[in-house]
Amino acid sequence: MEKVSCVIPCYHSAKTIGKVTAGIEKVFAAHPDWDYEIILVNDNPPDDTWQVIRDLCRKNPKIHGLCFSRNFGQHAALMAGYRQVTGDIVVSLDDDGQNPPEQMFRLILAVDGEHDLVYADEPKAKKAKWRVMGSRMTNRMFSWLMGKPRELYLSSYYAAKRFVIDEMVRCESPFPYVDGLALQSTSRYRNVAVDTLERAEGRSGYTLFSLFKLWTNGLTAFSIKPLRIATVLGGCVSVIGVVLGILLIVQKLIYRDAINAGWTSLMAVMLLLFGLMMMIMGLVGEYVGRIFVTMNRSPQYVVELDTRQETPAAETEASGG
Repeated sequence: MEKVSCVIPCYHSAKTIGKVTAGIEKVFAAHPDWDYEIILVNDNPPDDTWQVIRDLCRKNPKIHGLCFSRNFGQHAALMAGYRQVTGDIVVSLDDDGQNPPEQMFRLILAVDGEHDLVYADEPKAKKAKWRVMGSRMTNRMFSWLMGKPRELYLSSYYAAKRFVIDEMVRCESPFPYVDGLALQSTSRYRNVAVDTLERAEGRSGYTLFSLFKLWTNGLTAFSIKPLRIATVLGGCVSVIGVVLGILLIVQKLIYRDAINAGWTSLMAVMLLLFGLMMMIMGLVGEYVGRIFVTMNRSPQYVVELDTRQETPAAETEASGG
């Protein structure tokens, strides 16, 4: 009997997570030849989500709950859940009910001898325009950085073979980015069409700033191409500056006093150059800062409570020590 591990990061989901787990239980009740477990990782929101998770764990021994000591983010919550899985196939889905559990076996059965990683394609997903634009930028970024096929759509609803997950959790960086880790672990992936439902309660926990932060994390986590682009861009601007400087000197020698000093244009060029320099320095600083935080062995997450222990664990995970 094969086993499926469902990993769900939870944030402000006290009103929705019960419906999600009930949907998963119903799905596997219709597939008695499959075993399952549900791992709920509470990202420490300021509500009663953790109490709801504890109640669900008491009712169903197949549900396992973890609670962070503070908010570490969705990707850290996924990594914490992945380190607890015991199944042959791992399914990740959201806590808001938008990923329908009843369509889970579309993903599970697509994980076969030819594919190790299957993402849900969401043709009917309704999102704000800025979120749609962000998703497109993320997909194009991964196509550029990691050679991801442009037609492959990355979603939060996906299924993966256990060896892919085992490879992903080897990462101990304080800045995990699960999509990049998954694509690094295998080249055998595909999409399967899955309908997305409307959010039942509340709204997304992601703000524009947090999405930009996540996008920056993905941009700098798996490639030094941005640094190379910065080098090329700086070189091009330097060449342009030298050429323009020579032209100005030649013009001044030829036309002498007919050429004005041009303070306005001079200040515009200086602002452009200084802005470019600051942007490149900021990019380099981002890489250096990540190295500094990693070298200081900052934890990827900290698990404070575990329903299997029912006592405070104060367990630091993935801290390298």
